[in-house]
Amino acid sequence: MTDQRLLRRKTAQPFRTGATPISLVDLFCGCGGMTLGVALACSDAQVGIEVRLAIDLASEPIAIWKDNLHSLVPEGELDRRVLACSVGDHIDGALGAPRLTATERTTRELVGDLDLLVGGPPCQGHSDLNNSTRRTDSRNGLYARMARAAWVLRPRVVVIENVPSVIHDRSGVVGRSVAELRRAGFGEPRELVVRMESLGVPQRRKRHFLISSRADAVDAAEVVHAIEESLQPARTVRWAIADLHGSSAKLGSSGFDAPSVMSEENKRRIALLFKKGLYRLPDEERPVCHRDGQHSYRSVYGRMRWDEPAQTITTGYSSMGQGCFVHPAARRTITPHEAARLQTFPDFFRFDTVIHSRTAWARSIGNAVPPLAMRAICRDVVRQVSQARARRSKVLSDS
Repeated sequence: MTDQRLLRRKTAQPFRTGATPISLVDLFCGCGGMTLGVALACSDAQVGIEVRLAIDLASEPIAIWKDNLHSLVPEGELDRRVLACSVGDHIDGALGAPRLTATERTTRELVGDLDLLVGGPPCQGHSDLNNSTRRTDSRNGLYARMARAAWVLRPRVVVIENVPSVIHDRSGVVGRSVAELRRAGFGEPRELVVRMESLGVPQRRKRHFLISSRADAVDAAEVVHAIEESLQPARTVRWAIADLHGSSAKLGSSGFDAPSVMSEENKRRIALLFKKGLYRLPDEERPVCHRDGQHSYRSVYGRMRWDEPAQTITTGYSSMGQGCFVHPAARRTITPHEAARLQTFPDFFRFDTVIHSRTAWARSIGNAVPPLAMRAICRDVVRQVSQARARRSKVLSDS
């Protein structure tokens, strides 16, 4: 099945569980973008997947996660293993502390033998769009919870996702995390900054990945090499959402295919874009606070181009003042459905069956790690883990 057909698929993707599935823990899991990406990588490798633990602080993304990915969790244990709480409620020891806390011992017992630990700690504190607390935001320390979780859970492989500017955090959170991973018995971590459009995601977006593994599990250098060898030409807005054009619901309705209500002034601005064939609103037509020289983020008040990738999809995708989020051919901003497609969530992954809030959809979609990117990052991880397991099984059967 092509990726485009996957995105347009209405019925749920069947994922294997199997006798020896790849075991996964997803921290800061959001609505499930990373989990879905790993599940797709497992499907590519024809191996099963089992989620042992998934945690996010926000309850609405967790509700979406459960609604879509419940089949990946051991039967009857969904509410025990997929939790709306702080990661610190389960991984509460200090970074570098040699002994596990009582809570951490309980978490380790719940998870058991673990193949893959993934997480995308909140990136807003590191983001270049954050002009107030960038580099010193209190949330930045959450990145190091992933390293502590690796110490506690002893996975074979760790994958941490964040914005590229995480490396500039003033507390040196990446360096401290790398030191903790080494202390926990992991090999030399590999860092990779990659453009999402080269991983199959139709938007311009860079992300930093840190990949580390135990010596007998996965060759992290080989994983990075495989990722770099598989980079592909950029996909476009047309590739992702052209089939949805004309299917949007009535303006102002609450549905997943409905655009947001616009002010009269923004309606005038959008009409000007189309009348003059523009993709960026002239400076004099913008609010003063968004004019060149007045604001550090200039990619606002514009519309997408059919034959180019979108800009980064954020939680503000429904507002023309928060990005170039006007539809290429319709006089409106993009709908939640179109934003989800541009984030590479397939149609079978539903946001609107358990949550009916446009604000919650925006947070869940805009904060997610694109599943197709995570599939590309983890495809070789899954392959190597599966092969290592097969080798171990052969040794045991021959002995």
